[in-house]
Amino acid sequence: MKIACFLLLGNALAFTPSRHPSAWKKSPLRATVAPNGGVDSLATPTTVAAVPKVAQRWRKSTKQVATLGPASSTTEMIEKLFLAGADMFRLNFSHGAQEQKLDLLQKIREIEEKYSHPIAILGDLQGPKLRVGEFSNPDGEILEKGQLFRLDLDTAKGDKNRVMLPHPEIIAASEVGHNLLVDDGKVKLVVSGKGEGYLDCKVEVPGRIKDRKGVNTPDSVLEISPLTPKDRSDLAYQVKIGVDWIALSFVQTPSDIDEINGLIDQLLAPGQHRPAVMAKIEKPSCFDGDNLREIVKRCNGIMVARGDLGVECPPEDVPLLQKTIIDECREQGKPVIVATQMLESMIESPTPTRAEASDVSTAIYDGADAIMLSAESAAGMYPEESVAMQQRIINRVESDSHYRTFLHSKDFFPHNTATDAIITAARQISTTIDAKSIVTFTLRGSTALRASKTRPTVPILALCPFKETARQLALAWGVYPDLPGAGSYGYSVSEENMFSYEEPMVEEASDDFDLVLRNACRAALKKGLVADPDDLLVVTAGLPFGTPGAANIIRIVPAAGPSCWDGVCAVS
Repeated sequence: MKIACFLLLGNALAFTPSRHPSAWKKSPLRATVAPNGGVDSLATPTTVAAVPKVAQRWRKSTKQVATLGPASSTTEMIEKLFLAGADMFRLNFSHGAQEQKLDLLQKIREIEEKYSHPIAILGDLQGPKLRVGEFSNPDGEILEKGQLFRLDLDTAKGDKNRVMLPHPEIIAASEVGHNLLVDDGKVKLVVSGKGEGYLDCKVEVPGRIKDRKGVNTPDSVLEISPLTPKDRSDLAYQVKIGVDWIALSFVQTPSDIDEINGLIDQLLAPGQHRPAVMAKIEKPSCFDGDNLREIVKRCNGIMVARGDLGVECPPEDVPLLQKTIIDECREQGKPVIVATQMLESMIESPTPTRAEASDVSTAIYDGADAIMLSAESAAGMYPEESVAMQQRIINRVESDSHYRTFLHSKDFFPHNTATDAIITAARQISTTIDAKSIVTFTLRGSTALRASKTRPTVPILALCPFKETARQLALAWGVYPDLPGAGSYGYSVSEENMFSYEEPMVEEASDDFDLVLRNACRAALKKGLVADPDDLLVVTAGLPFGTPGAANIIRIVPAAGPSCWDGVCAVS
């Protein structure tokens, strides 16, 4: 049996029925829901699509990243964080053994399988740690304002006048007038002179300095790799176990991204999917010249690491730098996470401060793809409540009429390509017809990311044949990928398992594209994006199938399937 086709021709729909209209029959859309939120073909059917219990997750566009740690290392807690809103889990390789990270990854994959929804995993590399040496006094020394203090390469323990700085790169890169910040800026030193193997400094901000405290160099670009021997070992392990994203710390220049990309290429096994690289922006040198543009261009995503960025840059500059980074990422269509101290007080309190709620809201209004929790979910007393609070703030902001105004205050013009033209049109059509979702078929994620860049008013359902791509897309704003199985575009579920008609039948697809459209309807129903047979989906795809980055077709499809329109469906 041939299926009626609906083709978008200019501004009109061309309707070509293959049978007499009497062969079409009004059919309600039906689905059933298993206890875990998936579809259960054995349960008693309902007359309309039942909404999965996690359906509220598809109603938010801004994604959530939760760091795992001692407070959130059990399968039960990780599942709670997922249900509370977490779309990506961060494994912090600064703490714990590699084997612990593998255990967490396996638990996440179990939850992913249970809910049949891709979950992204971020492996965060520690990066270089620049620290002073040790003091003779176990309590350290109190430095007075205006006094001189020397940093040198002498291995002798320090006193009130000097201490070892076991980093010749800092001594070489520092010039008179440069600032050095000790212990996250609690002590500020200004270089007043230098010689072979030492820096003489004047204390500008006094305070106590203790053993092994960190040193920040906001005015210098150090001639060191962002990857320490530990990082290289952790990187190899991350590639081996299959994390989806890898975050690089201590990025100073675009060449740092080239370095990690080259190492990943060497580590990949034949046929292995490539993890996405995320650059953590935490150094002032990232804003020199066109460094930021080039860093964003060479990586797959960005993290606004406001911890070190807030130490090395004036506090009043950080909100402006955050907006600059987000705008650049949106311009290039790369996901961006805003991180650090978002709900810091919830480490010990069940509710955040009003200032923290405002801070989270600002990141959302700025257009960030995701917001992140660190110690709040890793080591705090209220990990589940922290994630739930973030989702509450997201839902509140995204329901505000001002949100769209802020979001589209800057127009990012599409590229002169067929794909961008199709995606731009899909966004406009979805608004005009009040569609429930834009559905993109994507091979490596580029089409879905372009759709995300336009910030449409409806969810973007991304269907792809690779589970690794689906997981990476879980981070992108508004994109909800479907976890593929086997078969055409990842699906092998039969029609009966998803829909029930008054006169059940399985229609034979007239071509591959017809089957692809059916899979789009199945996925939208499974996610709870549609609940009525007449709900509309705007579907984009590229022919021939399997061409990366190609999008050259738009179809408007009812939730009941491509053979239905305006409540009637073709039946035998």
